[in-house]
Amino acid sequence: MLYVVIIFLCLSLLMYVLLGGADFGAGIVELVTPSSMREQLRNTTYKTIGPIWEANHMWLIIAIVILFVGFPPIYTVLSVHLHIPLALMLIGIIGRGTAFVFRHYDAYQDDMQKVYNLIFTYSSFITPLFLGLIFGAAIGGEIDTEASGFYEAYIHPWFNFFSISVGIFTVAICGFLASLFLVGEAKSAEVRLVVVKKAKLFIVFTVLAGGLVFAASIVDAVPLVGLLLKEWITIAVLLLATLAIVVLWLKLDRGSKALIRFLSGFIVSAILLAFGYHYFPDIIITKSGENLSVFNSAAIGKPIDTLAWALMIGSVFILPSLFYLLYSFQGSKEGEETFES
Repeated sequence: MLYVVIIFLCLSLLMYVLLGGADFGAGIVELVTPSSMREQLRNTTYKTIGPIWEANHMWLIIAIVILFVGFPPIYTVLSVHLHIPLALMLIGIIGRGTAFVFRHYDAYQDDMQKVYNLIFTYSSFITPLFLGLIFGAAIGGEIDTEASGFYEAYIHPWFNFFSISVGIFTVAICGFLASLFLVGEAKSAEVRLVVVKKAKLFIVFTVLAGGLVFAASIVDAVPLVGLLLKEWITIAVLLLATLAIVVLWLKLDRGSKALIRFLSGFIVSAILLAFGYHYFPDIIITKSGENLSVFNSAAIGKPIDTLAWALMIGSVFILPSLFYLLYSFQGSKEGEETFES
């Protein structure tokens, strides 16, 4: 049953990065779009993320519940030593969701729309940034469970070069996913041209941000590059991701929506697989060397069994409903024209 819980934990994190990342990335793309094109881009964004913008956080909730019930030591260390970036990330989620609703459904189109737009775009940037900081802190080896000072215990684990580089990389991935998802939803050649340009920009940004992560790991003495290059599976997966980026770049102007989305999802999934395979079964790398893994931190006995059954039974009801939600919103054929120029 423990492996069932682990599989659900991995899948929930993957789905949150893919769907939630594209969700946050929509605001990031808007942030770097010229003001003259933002209104048209917003209309495309509503069509793309409207069906899933609220459902996306289901994956985060599932991951949190799994950690809370199934792996209490991991949940405790994360919520105590990383409570600052966690709180800021949650504020970003709340601010972004609230702004999305009010700027889309507000009955009065007044100057408050500017405020909603600012909250939406900057919250879309802040949320994945702190999500990446949390992930970087978890694997960076700077969490000191025995630290006595405030800075050493609650600031330094996430406020360092490596964690910040992972945060920037996460922002890049979100913009990468959103810009590529938006390509297939553009209703006009003008909007598609803008989105394609942004997609190419974020492809370059993502590659550079990935290089920054490797550079930061060397500077901060995080054993990442050397160990990744020693494992043939991670090398193969990263090579496939690199090849997929090349194909994506070549197919971006004229490729089908399905192909572009598949390649973008594959690239991000491959990156996560490479990192996951490298660190599994560890979730948190501590400064003392006593790492917390899904095996040494798992709850004993009935909690794991009960959680596994709850996840399996719940998925029977939740997943079909989610797929039907996506299908019902994609029923319209608007925005699926092919642009040959």
